[in-house]
Amino acid sequence: MGIKQFIGYSLLVLASLVVSAQGSDFEFYKLSLIWPSSACYPLSNCTTPLPTFFTIHGLWPTFANDTAVPAYGPNNRCNANPVGPDAAVAKLTPIKDRLNERWPNLRAGVENSVFWRHEWQKHGICSDYYKDPLSYFNDTLNLATSTTFDPFKALGVQPSDTRYLLNTLLQNVYTKMGAYPQISCSQRSGGALYLREIRFCLKRTKKTPPSVVQSCPTTVAGGCKDPLTDNVHFPPAN
Repeated sequence: MGIKQFIGYSLLVLASLVVSAQGSDFEFYKLSLIWPSSACYPLSNCTTPLPTFFTIHGLWPTFANDTAVPAYGPNNRCNANPVGPDAAVAKLTPIKDRLNERWPNLRAGVENSVFWRHEWQKHGICSDYYKDPLSYFNDTLNLATSTTFDPFKALGVQPSDTRYLLNTLLQNVYTKMGAYPQISCSQRSGGALYLREIRFCLKRTKKTPPSVVQSCPTTVAGGCKDPLTDNVHFPPAN
């Protein structure tokens, strides 16, 4: 092997290692679902009427230490030759009606497709679906609307004016599913905590869609810090 061939081969190997280190060695997926009544504050920021069910935030490749895989870009070529964001959104026509209902952009004045494009750019390209955006979005829809991942059943409570101890909600989910979720809270003026998102963690397997539930390494996020002391609002639908 000549010096030029050796250098070229070395660069190729190095590039493949960079891809593996930054994107393709993630451990699990995180299915994140939003409670609109908590997320939309003030209400004027959002398109009304708000959905009365949990909407989809995304399906996120995540490392074992519970950090998200960085978005695809110049510093993270996690997969080779992925479908780009614009091309990805163009492929979603067959499921667009379902996406509009279940995966809306809650922010007023912003098209739903902007949200989908963002999620593909930030998470989809570095997932196992990087060449198949239609399956990525369709599988996420199917997971989010399945009875297995029904947040109301998993949490064991309904939205109300009652505050719930965060640990009670986490234990309810564990009892129902055999695994702990991650609950993300938003904090309003005065320090009040609101259940903003519930995230289910699913093992990465050789086949998609992911279906095996695992406990999330970190059970709280956002404004919530301590499950044993944090009491959270789960407000009724507006």
